[in-house]
Amino acid sequence: MEPDLKEPSLHIWQQIVQTALREDRSEYDVTTQSTVLKEQVGTGVLKFKQNGTLAGMRAAETAFKYMDPGTLMSKVLPDGTQVENGSTIAIVEGTLQAILSAERVALNLLQRLSGVATLTTEMVSQLSQYPNVSVVDTRKTTPGLRSLERYAVRCGGGSNHRDNLQDGVLIKDNHIAAAQKRGVGISELIANVRRQIPHTLQIEIEADSPELAEQAVLAGADIVMLDNMTPDTMEKIIRSVRKSKQAEHVMFEASGGITNATIEAVAAAGVDLISVGALTHSAAAIDIGLDISIN
Repeated sequence: MEPDLKEPSLHIWQQIVQTALREDRSEYDVTTQSTVLKEQVGTGVLKFKQNGTLAGMRAAETAFKYMDPGTLMSKVLPDGTQVENGSTIAIVEGTLQAILSAERVALNLLQRLSGVATLTTEMVSQLSQYPNVSVVDTRKTTPGLRSLERYAVRCGGGSNHRDNLQDGVLIKDNHIAAAQKRGVGISELIANVRRQIPHTLQIEIEADSPELAEQAVLAGADIVMLDNMTPDTMEKIIRSVRKSKQAEHVMFEASGGITNATIEAVAAAGVDLISVGALTHSAAAIDIGLDISIN
């Protein structure tokens, strides 16, 4: 069964693409306007120049159509497709001025989102023996592109963490320190938070030590983030804490510096979630080219 990618609304694509086109002054492309006639038409072939996972076709189409609504994209591969080096993903036909003026924005977004999807696919593919472990993103996204980058993570087979600060409670070290300064411990802190939030929200606590992880479980946290720990340490914590009745409902999330080289060992430690900031802050853009032929 194909995953439900839950593509962002057309309005979001248009808003982001139009902002990028305005930033690039695409409507005032002095080079193209002084070298290409308005009536000239052409065809562009979009190709992957390396293996990867496709994401962001809507961004490219939106960019070309914004410059000229008559632009057509055909033979479009769906987002989430595993694409081989040299494969055509789409053909663009229309006025040459529109294609050339939108080219950079279309490619920038397509390459960026496909890079995020590709890195996600690489990590998810290593966890075939751990079907109950989810790879999730973080809020370490490019400002203004979060909705698209989170979509690209889904295209790569990953899942999303909280979208924004209103989506869930994640109590980190600075929150804990602020509470402790007032003489408030973990149990009281969680109880206070629980009284102030909707019952539909979960409470997650970031733990950087076995002691704090155990306290969080006993205090009623829904999720415990095991932060910057070795797989061996995480396994020992989970094995120990799972013995208590309070831990029956708790999910464990691993976070902090997880890479392709370590993700399988982290999954084997028994966690439920693996959050990887690198999916969105360090993914390398996929090399995608646009080859133009003039009709």
